[in-house]
Amino acid sequence: MMFAETPFVRRKQRQESIAKWVFFSMAVSMIVPLILIVGYLVARAWPSLSLSFLIDVPKHGMTEGGIWPALVGTIYLVVISLAVAAPVGVLAAVYLNEYARDNWFNRVINLAVINLAGVPSIVHALFGLGAFVYAARFGYSIISASLTLAIMTLPVIIASTREALASVPRSFREACWNVGATRWQTIRAVVLPNSISGILTGIILQVSRAAGETAPIMFTGAVFFKAVQKGDLFPYGLREQCMALSMHLYTLATQVPGVKESIPFATAVVLLGSVLLVNATAIIVRGYLRSRKKW
Repeated sequence: MMFAETPFVRRKQRQESIAKWVFFSMAVSMIVPLILIVGYLVARAWPSLSLSFLIDVPKHGMTEGGIWPALVGTIYLVVISLAVAAPVGVLAAVYLNEYARDNWFNRVINLAVINLAGVPSIVHALFGLGAFVYAARFGYSIISASLTLAIMTLPVIIASTREALASVPRSFREACWNVGATRWQTIRAVVLPNSISGILTGIILQVSRAAGETAPIMFTGAVFFKAVQKGDLFPYGLREQCMALSMHLYTLATQVPGVKESIPFATAVVLLGSVLLVNATAIIVRGYLRSRKKW
């Protein structure tokens, strides 16, 4: 005799169907606004989007021309800030996850890292102004702005690296210890290789935050305008101020009268495209490295 579908089963199936469509609608409600925003920006920016817009310099009081000085300045700031924050953050996370004991001192460090991740960017800007511009006497420069961005991104790198390290099964460590390996040998040969995908993903994703911040660099190293030669790959010194895409976009939108209407939108598209490119790279790297895992 065939099993008959009971009212209880039908009710559970209806609930399952309702839950599925609710979750689907939530996902769509997140994706559709993004598509609309990107489409609107691209449509408004299309008259100015071109290769010459990327490699040209601002002209006629920044009302025409391109964004080359701001693009190069953003690369300077992001690369230097990550060069400082990435090794410090990874090493700090290794200590906190692999070496630190559960005592009051390390609990204070963990609490400080968590709280630092929630500090508004304007507070980081004021800290960078006092610590690097005035106290360290770096002045308003790329160094000051990059170190401020490094301090801002450091707690997130630490948190993401700790999660990646914690995802490695403890049995891997115990197997190494049982054959006589030291703690550092275990970390170097087993823990880090098996957590590298999560570590790299956390580091790469911080590029988007560093590239999009305005307040920290506005207070410490970004400048309204800087004369740069077209196509110059090294236009700035580390002790000089620089232009940046986020600051340039703010300046065009609020401080420059008579600017061509499509230029601010084109600048926003370039900034957004850079962030999306970095995020896509992070996803590809993460997928590749995870595919090589044996567990």
